[in-house]
Amino acid sequence: MSARPAGVGEGIGGTRVRPGGTSGETGGTSARLAGPSAGIGGPGRGTRGGALGRVVRAGVGRRRTQTAVMVLTTLLSVASAVLALGLLVASGAPFDRAFARQHGAHLTVRFDGSKVTPGRLAATARATGVAAASGPFAVTSLRLGADRTAPPGFAPPPLTVVGRASAAGPVDAVTLTEGRWATAPGEIVLERGSVPPASGTGERLTADGVALTVVGIAESVGESADAWVVPDQLTALAGGRPPALQMLYRLTSAGTAAEVAAGRQAVTAAVPAGAVSGTRSYLDVRESARRNTAAFVPFVSAFAVLGLGMSVLVIGIVVSGAVGAATRRIGILKSLGFTPFQVGRAYVAQALIPAAVGTVLGVALGNLLAVPIMAEVAQVYGTTEVLIPVWVDLVVPAGALALVAATAFGPALRAARLPTATVLRIGPATGGGRGRAIRGLLGRLPLPRPVTLGLAGPFARPGRAASTAAAVTFGTLAVTLAVGLGSTLVAIKADGDPDRGGDVTVHTVTLAQGKPGDPGPLPGKPADPAAVAAAIAALPGTESAYRTARTQLDVAGLKGGAPLVAYEGDTAGSPHTMVSGRWFGATGEAVAASRFLRTTGVRVGDAVTLSEQGRTVRVRIVGEIFDLGDDGMALRTTAASVASLRSRYEPADFAVTVTEGTDAARYAERLDAAVRPLRAEAALTEGSKSSVIRAMQALIVMLTLMLVAVACLGVLNTVVLDTRDRVRDLGVFKALGMTPRQTVTQVLTSVGTLGLVSGAVGVPLGMVLHGRVMPAMGRAVGTTIPPADIDVYGTPLLVLLATAGVVIATAGALLPAGWAARTATARALRAE
Repeated sequence: MSARPAGVGEGIGGTRVRPGGTSGETGGTSARLAGPSAGIGGPGRGTRGGALGRVVRAGVGRRRTQTAVMVLTTLLSVASAVLALGLLVASGAPFDRAFARQHGAHLTVRFDGSKVTPGRLAATARATGVAAASGPFAVTSLRLGADRTAPPGFAPPPLTVVGRASAAGPVDAVTLTEGRWATAPGEIVLERGSVPPASGTGERLTADGVALTVVGIAESVGESADAWVVPDQLTALAGGRPPALQMLYRLTSAGTAAEVAAGRQAVTAAVPAGAVSGTRSYLDVRESARRNTAAFVPFVSAFAVLGLGMSVLVIGIVVSGAVGAATRRIGILKSLGFTPFQVGRAYVAQALIPAAVGTVLGVALGNLLAVPIMAEVAQVYGTTEVLIPVWVDLVVPAGALALVAATAFGPALRAARLPTATVLRIGPATGGGRGRAIRGLLGRLPLPRPVTLGLAGPFARPGRAASTAAAVTFGTLAVTLAVGLGSTLVAIKADGDPDRGGDVTVHTVTLAQGKPGDPGPLPGKPADPAAVAAAIAALPGTESAYRTARTQLDVAGLKGGAPLVAYEGDTAGSPHTMVSGRWFGATGEAVAASRFLRTTGVRVGDAVTLSEQGRTVRVRIVGEIFDLGDDGMALRTTAASVASLRSRYEPADFAVTVTEGTDAARYAERLDAAVRPLRAEAALTEGSKSSVIRAMQALIVMLTLMLVAVACLGVLNTVVLDTRDRVRDLGVFKALGMTPRQTVTQVLTSVGTLGLVSGAVGVPLGMVLHGRVMPAMGRAVGTTIPPADIDVYGTPLLVLLATAGVVIATAGALLPAGWAARTATARALRAE
């Protein structure tokens, strides 16, 4: 018994056709599709074109769920691909692109204003090798008043302030990111990296007693200044002293350090001897920017590849599934006279219409999502705001539409080339012999019938099941990678800060009250470290304490020296994570950060020579410490190891560990009261904050959510097609007493099984990818990430991640499962 197929008498997607003379299965020529004259195969190009148009329009309009799924799939796929590819492009040499856009200065030179005139400096623009120049600009150095919220001992760093009338210029065209340029005395524009905490446009600051209002925030890619004022204001800030003068140069050749040095020599030769007081090459700035971006490239590349791969896969699943579900209608079209090429054209058009809508919306969504993310990335990269390149907005949609066309045309053409009678004999997808055999075997298990039917479901359409499993595997892989990256970044932020030690931190510099009218307190006289140590030891609840002080020492073979952190006291509680070797335990031993070892060529076990004003001492490196501070160049040792150098240290800090059971907050309050009379301050230890890690975490969350959403859409489409193919079976089951809840159970069991298998595959793949990405990120920034921070997948976490595939699969199947449960029995039995 066979109900009349719903597709007979209909074109693709429900176009009504009326066979005229011979049977529809024999390809009758009197089908009235476009007009009263001729059939599909007859003469008249307009007739055939009109018939194809009606077929395409009807197919798009009738299969509304399928059309909506295709729109959403291409929308999210294109958006994720645009964002991923845009991030990948943005991470490739962002400094060079911003430098070219702003006409950055290859060479920044400061001159002594008492030894050379502005006119003489302007003439250096014609020096050999100089292509363009800006200036001279008056320049001075000053410190802004300390913020009231600043931590104890905080002294604002000196700022390079330039008197400049306009942000524009042939060299170093400064980009305003907020507000406007200074136009009158009393106004200041801050470089984005120099904005004090909790400050912005409209804030009133003081600089050496002069009140200034922040009217703008700007970005100089070449870091030519920390702030800008009008030239008249700069004269007042100089305090009557002749200000220094700054010139900015672009060179005809500046690709190497030697070429920049040649330009420096030409400029120096054009001014009186001793007039040049300092120079800076853009190559140094670029290297610093490269270190900021290098950590992003490995994980952004991984997500970009995942996003592009997922987009290709899911679009292929959706389009090919739509064509495969219409095989019988393709046979009907053939019987009515459509050629295989016409069938292929019809299905390509049906796929391209919703895909084009989704593509346009996807490009818009991708660019919209990129705005906050790119702003965060630009701040981390130290460049002006990065936008999605136009070519990405063109290439991605073009590629997506080409993929849709190829995916639709191939299966449609293959089906159209089959004999018409063979295609028309293809009935409802009941699973075939293999599906029925598996269903019979599973039916013997002591499980509810809906569960066994669901378990047998993937075997009825193994190809479709494999496609669904692949999409869920991608999603599970993305979730596993995201969880691993997030966990490692949290561990890195904690373990990469050896200075966060103890439960309570004591600063030996308080903030003294400023003069009336000053905006806040200024650093006062440091406390006596010995008196502070005695107060800490005398307070009940103290378990251990150690003191650290910083200085900068000359290191043999290293230009500019290196930071040194000297420890005194019980350092057993110091929070240090070793990459290799051990923590120092005796006088003459030291540990060094990874980048220091790589830069100097020193290995664990070697000795280095430290010097200070002719005095030297040798310390042996006994361990490589994981330290992300001080650009990875710090040495750490006991104060006794370098006591003979008699170095001048910065004010000391104490790290205090409280006894078990002691309330750290109450202890900090009591300790603060005890050391305040000594001009020290105590507070709970706070963890470090990293804008780079914060930006990475935001990117990880955004990209992962998009990939999971695309995977869910792939599952949704597959389950919709499978449910429509098996709607008669569902009708039979409902007639035999299956309840809506049991129907939902059957559908979710089917996809849940695939999700479980996909999770078992995707989780290990995600772990492997995480194990490759994280070390690459470490190498990119010149450090070695400890294995303990990479191995973050414990057993409980793996068990939880194993369910990610099930969650993704069932989330995508909920809507079609509900549709199947609500379908009336009689309607299901009448359907094809």
